[in-house]
Amino acid sequence: MRRGVYVVQARPVTPEREGEFNDWYDDTHIPELLAVPGFVSARRYRRVGDGGGPEYLAVYEIEADDLAAPLHELRRRSAAGETTPSGALQRDPPPVTGLYEALD
Repeated sequence: MRRGVYVVQARPVTPEREGEFNDWYDDTHIPELLAVPGFVSARRYRRVGDGGGPEYLAVYEIEADDLAAPLHELRRRSAAGETTPSGALQRDPPPVTGLYEALD
Protein backbone atom coordinates (compact mmCIF):
# COMPACT_ATOMS: atom_id res chain seq x y z
CA MET A 1 0.00 0.00 0.00
CA ARG A 2 1.33 3.42 -0.96
CA ARG A 3 1.09 6.48 1.29
CA GLY A 4 0.79 10.10 0.30
CA VAL A 5 -0.85 13.43 0.95
CA TYR A 6 -3.32 15.51 -0.98
CA VAL A 7 -2.95 19.22 -0.24
CA VAL A 8 -5.52 21.92 -0.93
CA GLN A 9 -5.02 25.67 -0.61
CA ALA A 10 -8.38 27.42 -0.46
CA ARG A 11 -10.11 30.57 0.73
CA PRO A 12 -13.63 31.79 1.44
CA VAL A 13 -15.41 33.61 -1.36
CA THR A 14 -15.54 36.79 0.80
CA PRO A 15 -14.19 37.70 4.24
CA GLU A 16 -17.79 37.99 5.47
CA ARG A 17 -18.38 34.29 4.70
CA GLU A 18 -15.25 33.00 6.46
CA GLY A 19 -17.25 31.54 9.35
CA GLU A 20 -19.58 29.72 6.96
CA PHE A 21 -16.54 28.48 4.98
CA ASN A 22 -14.88 27.09 8.12
CA ASP A 23 -18.10 25.50 9.42
CA TRP A 24 -18.69 23.76 6.08
CA TYR A 25 -15.07 22.61 5.85
CA ASP A 26 -14.91 21.21 9.39
CA ASP A 27 -18.45 19.90 9.85
CA THR A 28 -19.41 18.77 6.34
CA HIS A 29 -16.55 18.53 3.84
CA ILE A 30 -13.96 16.74 5.96
CA PRO A 31 -16.39 14.07 7.26
CA GLU A 32 -17.64 13.44 3.70
CA LEU A 33 -14.07 13.23 2.40
CA LEU A 34 -12.95 10.86 5.18
CA ALA A 35 -15.84 8.55 4.22
CA VAL A 36 -14.07 7.92 0.88
CA PRO A 37 -11.91 4.77 1.04
CA GLY A 38 -8.23 5.68 1.04
CA PHE A 39 -8.51 9.00 2.89
CA VAL A 40 -7.26 8.31 6.41
CA SER A 41 -6.85 11.71 8.07
CA ALA A 42 -7.29 15.44 7.57
CA ARG A 43 -5.73 18.50 9.14
CA ARG A 44 -6.35 22.17 8.38
CA TYR A 45 -4.06 25.18 8.75
CA ARG A 46 -4.42 28.94 8.45
CA ARG A 47 -1.57 31.00 7.01
CA VAL A 48 0.31 33.24 9.43
CA GLY A 49 1.17 36.70 8.12
CA ASP A 50 0.52 38.07 4.67
CA GLY A 51 2.26 35.69 2.30
CA GLY A 52 -0.19 36.07 -0.57
CA GLY A 53 -2.25 33.23 -1.98
CA PRO A 54 -5.02 31.28 -0.26
CA GLU A 55 -5.29 31.68 3.51
CA TYR A 56 -6.15 28.06 4.29
CA LEU A 57 -4.33 24.78 3.74
CA ALA A 58 -5.79 21.31 4.16
CA VAL A 59 -3.57 18.22 4.23
CA TYR A 60 -5.26 14.87 3.69
CA GLU A 61 -3.35 11.64 4.27
CA ILE A 62 -4.04 8.89 1.76
CA GLU A 63 -3.24 5.19 1.87
CA ALA A 64 -4.05 3.23 -1.30
CA ASP A 65 -2.46 1.02 -3.91
CA ASP A 66 -3.26 3.77 -6.43
CA LEU A 67 -2.95 7.16 -4.70
CA ALA A 68 -5.16 8.82 -7.32
CA ALA A 69 -8.04 6.37 -6.78
CA PRO A 70 -9.48 8.12 -3.68
CA LEU A 71 -9.46 11.43 -5.57
CA HIS A 72 -11.28 9.85 -8.51
CA GLU A 73 -13.89 8.46 -6.11
CA LEU A 74 -14.29 11.85 -4.42
CA ARG A 75 -14.81 13.51 -7.82
CA ARG A 76 -17.33 10.81 -8.79
CA ARG A 77 -19.28 11.36 -5.58
CA SER A 78 -19.21 15.10 -6.13
CA ALA A 79 -20.45 14.79 -9.73
CA ALA A 80 -23.20 12.42 -8.56
CA GLY A 81 -24.40 14.91 -5.94
CA GLU A 82 -23.29 12.67 -3.08
CA THR A 83 -21.26 15.45 -1.42
CA THR A 84 -22.31 18.85 -0.14
CA PRO A 85 -20.95 21.87 -2.05
CA SER A 86 -20.45 25.24 -0.38
CA GLY A 87 -21.18 28.65 -1.83
CA ALA A 88 -18.68 30.04 0.69
CA LEU A 89 -15.70 28.33 -1.03
CA GLN A 90 -14.00 30.54 -3.61
CA ARG A 91 -13.92 28.78 -6.99
CA ASP A 92 -12.57 31.62 -9.18
CA PRO A 93 -9.69 31.20 -9.01
CA PRO A 94 -10.12 27.59 -7.91
CA PRO A 95 -8.34 26.05 -4.94
CA VAL A 96 -4.71 25.04 -5.56
CA THR A 97 -4.23 21.29 -5.16
CA GLY A 98 -1.47 18.70 -5.31
CA LEU A 99 -1.02 14.98 -4.72
CA TYR A 100 2.30 13.85 -3.23
CA GLU A 101 3.67 10.35 -2.66
CA ALA A 102 5.64 9.57 0.53
CA LEU A 103 9.29 8.80 -0.17
CA ASP A 104 9.89 6.54 2.81
